Amino acid sequence: MSLRKVFRTRKFSRSFKEAPAVGAAEGGVTGNGVEHAHEDGWSNMLPEILCEIVRRVDAAEELWPNRQNVVSCACVCKRWRDITREVVREPLHTGKITFPSCLKQPGPREVPHQCLIKRNKKTSTFYLYLALTQSFTDKGKFLLAARRYRCGTHTEYIISLDADDLSQGSNAYVGKLSSDFLGTNFVIYDSQPPHSGAKPSSGRASRRFASKQISPQVPAGNFEVGQVSYKFNLLKSRGPRRMVCSMKSPVTPFKPTGETSESTSLDGHKMHDKEHPASGHTILKNKAPRWHEHLQCWCLNFHGRVTVASVKNFQLVATVDQSQPGGKGDEETVLLQFGKVGDDTFTMDYRQPLSAFQAFAICLTSFGTKLACE
Repeated sequence: MSLRKVFRTRKFSRSFKEAPAVGAAEGGVTGNGVEHAHEDGWSNMLPEILCEIVRRVDAAEELWPNRQNVVSCACVCKRWRDITREVVREPLHTGKITFPSCLKQPGPREVPHQCLIKRNKKTSTFYLYLALTQSFTDKGKFLLAARRYRCGTHTEYIISLDADDLSQGSNAYVGKLSSDFLGTNFVIYDSQPPHSGAKPSSGRASRRFASKQISPQVPAGNFEVGQVSYKFNLLKSRGPRRMVCSMKSPVTPFKPTGETSESTSLDGHKMHDKEHPASGHTILKNKAPRWHEHLQCWCLNFHGRVTVASVKNFQLVATVDQSQPGGKGDEETVLLQFGKVGDDTFTMDYRQPLSAFQAFAICLTSFGTKLACE
């Protein structure tokens, strides 16, 4: 029986649950100081065999839920986790979303990730799914959830990995989106520092915990990673909504294979300078629609990914001169598009340099009434 078939059997799945704990699997120190290892532990497998097993599982699994076996490999023990990190490459190169950290890494270069956003108006909750088929009714793989809260004069969207726990104190908290009173200017906050030495944003609105709630294991603040602004259109003379986004490039924590030059990411893992995006800002603006004389409306080509006309629909392109928000955009490469396909269903397609977290936050800004911009 091949290794691929072995990994798909129930017997192997049960063996993951029965594997020894990380400390025991990697050996311990006896009372007299002699180090020993459990002979029956999964961690004692030869490195060459272990690496080959993980490589074959990673190559065989293209989509979720099949890629749950790759995650299982990383859950066996620390040694398996390190090998899996060495083998699994980031979405920028493979287009595969495997671990939660992939949600903050840049999307694919060529073919964008196709996602669905589903809205629950009663609870003001939004759910992001990775589409596994071309159908708009596809359940997909759950990625992120967000809930809208009214906080005094501004609105906040709390973004979480857990659809049932949407609070800043949760271990599943990944960031938030905060708007001004008019809902025209937004700031995106990440729960993790975007680079080494980054300081959390000051101000009460950007705090994650009260002073008595701070835990040494959890970052106490939020770190600004982007801004979204909608231009005023009080005279209704400039067409649909116009928006400008300034985003900090995501960090790539995993090490791609086959390169030589290396650098170190935030979590201490090595990565390669030629493979991760350059640090700095990416300035995006909405692609200008064209006026359709026959339909008497503004139109954009969403290539079948949007089926319902809505003021919320948009496409974002990068400006050529990144230092000038008003610079001319690359009309051929859409980095993020968002549009309506049902009463409470929307599509979200994103690619490099945006991450799923950043793209989701930008799309959340489109919800809500903006009288000053329409």
